[in-house]
Parts: sequence; C-alpha cells; structure tokens
Amino acid sequence: MNFAFTEEQEQLRSFVRSFMEDKSSEATVRELMDTEAGYDQSVWKQMAEQMGLQSLIIPEEFGGQGFTFVELGVVLEEMGRALLCAPFFSGQLATLALLHSGDDAAKAEYLPGIASGETIATLAYTEENGKWDESAVTATADASGKITGTKSFVIDGHTADLLIVAARSAAGVSLYAVDGNGAGVTRTPLSTMDQTRKQAKIELNGAEGKLIGVDGGGWATLNTVLDLAAIALAAEQVGGAQFVLEMAVQYAKDRVQFGRPIGSFQAIKHKCADMLLEVESAKSAAYYGLWCAAEMNDELPATASLAKAYCSEAYFHAAAENIQIHGGIGFTWEHPAHLYFKRAKSSELMFGDPAYHRELLAQRIGL
Repeated sequence: MNFAFTEEQEQLRSFVRSFMEDKSSEATVRELMDTEAGYDQSVWKQMAEQMGLQSLIIPEEFGGQGFTFVELGVVLEEMGRALLCAPFFSGQLATLALLHSGDDAAKAEYLPGIASGETIATLAYTEENGKWDESAVTATADASGKITGTKSFVIDGHTADLLIVAARSAAGVSLYAVDGNGAGVTRTPLSTMDQTRKQAKIELNGAEGKLIGVDGGGWATLNTVLDLAAIALAAEQVGGAQFVLEMAVQYAKDRVQFGRPIGSFQAIKHKCADMLLEVESAKSAAYYGLWCAAEMNDELPATASLAKAYCSEAYFHAAAENIQIHGGIGFTWEHPAHLYFKRAKSSELMFGDPAYHRELLAQRIGL
C-alpha cells in the first residue's frame, strides 16, 4: 500500500478545499441549515458540472469518472472540514448500494442521473428500532414489490428523488428502487441536533418498489455498503477533527491572559497535544480504511469497524476540547465550535456508535 497521497490526489484536495472555502463558508452553512431543503441547488449543480464530484466513483460506462475510494475519501475529508450542506454523502450511499448490487440494469438506469447531479438519491435502511444489523429491517415487500413500513433517520430523505429501500420479502432482505415522490411515500423532515445534515422519516404505504439485484440478496450487499459507509464517514470525521484542532491551536496563540498567550499554559498545551495525537491517529485509521476499500480486500470489515470507532471518538473529543479551549465564547451560538460539536456527535452515532463497532471488531477478528 501507499503511505502518502499521490500528487494528483493532493491536487484534488487543493481543488476541493478551494471550492469549499468559497461555497461553504460559516455564513453559508448557517444560512442553509435553517432551510428545509438544506442545500443550495446552484452549488449542487456546480459540484456536478464543474467539479464532477457526484460522479467521482461511478464507472465511466455509467457516466462517471471511475476514480477509487481513496479519491472519494479525500473529497469527503474536505467536505467534513467545511461542514458542507448538500445531499452528497447520502448520494454516495445510494451509489455504493447500486455498484455492489451486481445489477447492471439498475446501474445503467440510475447511476447516470446520480453522476450528472440530476438525481438526488439516498439509502433508506435504518428504522425506528435504531439497529444496524440485519434484524433492523422490518419493512416488508410483497411479491409485486409493494413496500410497507417506516424508515427513519434517512439522510436527505425529504429531498431525494430516488430511495434505495431495504425491505424484507419472502426470500429475505432485498433492495428496491422507490420514487421519492411516488404514491404511498410520505416524507417528514426530522428535528435533529445536527442541523447541517438533514434527516427524514419516510412512511411507505404500499409504495411501488423495483427490485435491485437478487431477491433476498439485499443483506449481502448492505453488509458491504455499511462497511464502506463507515470508512467514508471516518474520512469525513477526520476533516472535521483536523479543522477544530487548527481552530483551537490558533485561538491558543491569539488569546492573551495575564499578559501571555493561553497556549503558553501547560494545561492548554496538554489539551492541544492530546488532540493532535488523536487526530493524527484517526487519519492513519481512516486512510488505511480508504486503501482497504479501494482494494476491496479481506481486511475491509475489521478496518471499517476500527476506523469508525476510533475516528468517532477522536472527532467528538477534539470538538469538545475545542470548546473548552475557547472558554465562554466557545459555548455561544455565534461561535462555530458548536456546529462541529453537533456534527461530531451525530456522526458518532451514525452506522453504529464506537461501542457497537468495537464489539463488531472483536467478532470479526475472532475474539
């Protein structure tokens, strides 16, 4: 494996960071998180047409660019750094589900629209039971593909044109393509702590679904997709953690108490040093996970759980310490520290919290 990014990957990082700084400033994030849609359609169009971000990992035969998971990780890291408000992450979940479904007809039908940015897609998997294993899927699908059940905490579910829905048929858990605006679909935006990433409850009452892949083979696909999603989220968490570290260090240099910068006090030095250690270790875990995902090797399941558990805790701790270092101003609505703290907490719980993934890791390595 490579222990450093290539020159092209670093150029991609620089390109995306410049775009994020221009299009996802703190003022823009605050403006968008107060809207119901949660994103700027013109920026979304630019991301697709000028940057080609939505098509990054989609094969060229389906209108994409055919890059690897490593490039996707680089992009997500920069998006996490900027708290981008857009249905990008959710679209990648749907893309991964299609790519690993083994259904070439479904890929040809849906991936070009996702690649061009015309189709906003998401994965509707989680339900109100809050579980992440196969037993979590209780929504049902009859022989004709009519789906009944409720999906909750669906990222960007209220704006998605295409829902990749996990439902239980007579053969087992299966995946279905559902029109987000179709009959029998009721979508309700949820009030969540992290307002920068919108979630929705989706009620399906006989909604028409089109089978993706093999009937009863949905869990095999989902199992892989959830591991890839955990690594993708870990990369995003690393971006946020790095940014709050930089924010804390800069404030420690600028804030003067008793005639000297607070960064000169030992307690603040220790906090910053601990943050640096955790953030750098999180990078190692996430980057190794990206390589495993790009190679789709046997280490992927264990690495996914390891990266998700460690990066979740590192980001949350860094975000909390950033508030502490800022003192009173860090607790206010006007300061951006709370935006990263809330994103860190919501990401920590998504796809399973650290305790869940440590238990899963133990099972996967045979402990």
